[in-house]
Amino acid sequence: MSSKFRIWLVTALVVCGAMSGAAQAQTSDALDFEDLETRLADHPSLAALTYQADASRELGVAATALPDPVVSVGINNFPIFDPSFSEFLPTNKAVGIRQEFPNRAGREARSGEARAMAEQTERIRDAQLATLRGELIALLYEKQRIDRQRVLAGQRNDKYDELTAVVETEIDAGRPAVFRLAEIEAERAGVARELVDLDRQESQINARLIDLVGLVPATPAPPVAPIDWSGDAMAFHAVRVADAGIRVADYSVDGAEAAWRPNWGAQLTYQQRESGANFAGDDWVSGMVTFTVPLWAERSQEPRLRAAKADRASAQMRYQAAARSAAARSAAEAATWRAAEDGIAVLRRNIAAVEDEIAAQLTTYESGAGTYAPVIDGEIAILKLRADIAAEEARRAASIARMNALLVTQ
Repeated sequence: MSSKFRIWLVTALVVCGAMSGAAQAQTSDALDFEDLETRLADHPSLAALTYQADASRELGVAATALPDPVVSVGINNFPIFDPSFSEFLPTNKAVGIRQEFPNRAGREARSGEARAMAEQTERIRDAQLATLRGELIALLYEKQRIDRQRVLAGQRNDKYDELTAVVETEIDAGRPAVFRLAEIEAERAGVARELVDLDRQESQINARLIDLVGLVPATPAPPVAPIDWSGDAMAFHAVRVADAGIRVADYSVDGAEAAWRPNWGAQLTYQQRESGANFAGDDWVSGMVTFTVPLWAERSQEPRLRAAKADRASAQMRYQAAARSAAARSAAEAATWRAAEDGIAVLRRNIAAVEDEIAAQLTTYESGAGTYAPVIDGEIAILKLRADIAAEEARRAASIARMNALLVTQ
């Protein structure tokens, strides 16, 4: 089997595989991007955060409630060796109830902390949803890029067929162009490798799309435009999450400070004595009020308060770090977007220059002073440049989508 035939066979197999993959992709549901956003909002990672926020809100409600009362039923001073309820004066039956009243400031602080944690979790969910949406848009543009590059690769193969025919004509005419056939076959093999790599990339993208929305959609990528940042740090999702963390820490400090306040308790016991031989029966009630005294504050309350304040300082530093990081990431994505635009402009100028050269070569060929091979070489160069433009356009769109995902848009 000749090397030329093997290259043709590999190319045919790759093209067939690409057509099969395209056919499989077309069998997926043709959904609008709004439908994809709806499916994305149901992603398990986002649902988990929703449940977590709901749990924190419920804990916030529970934190304000009083502890369950304690009911006691028993007997006092019951004789063991001569069991009786009417022989021994101190013997009585008792029913009691005890209720603890943790200080209200502490309960409100714990409730506020739970509510703040719920808000922070919701903001984390919003940030995660925005990130996944940006990734979804980037993947859709990558699929478009792959489809475009696959078409351009097929067109390059067609041009190599034309070029081969031209070179063989030159060889038949006695011109020393045999080496060009080897160059053409090498470039054709390069196209086959590119098609194989495009199939690999498409498989990876499809796997990620299934993870995001549960299927491989045949949905065109939505148009994207950069969103202007107002300069306010709170416009970033990550900063809003860090800001909610500060409020959680503030409530933690309030709870630590409330630990110095007393926790109250009340106890009521009803006692009943049976009538005996030498005494009459009687009923009476005992009551008691309890409260805590911060006797061990140096080892308990003070360290807890210092820890809470340190955690609040940490949350404030995380806020500043999040602001810097978000601004830096936004600037980096903006730089990538602008670089891609500049690259597209350069590639388009290159295409214009090659088209001018093609026109000149065509004039020379028509005058009978040259060959047609340089014209085809120029057309192949344009196809390569257009493939590069497709890659740059996908990179630009992905950068804009990721940059927009950093910002709060609702």
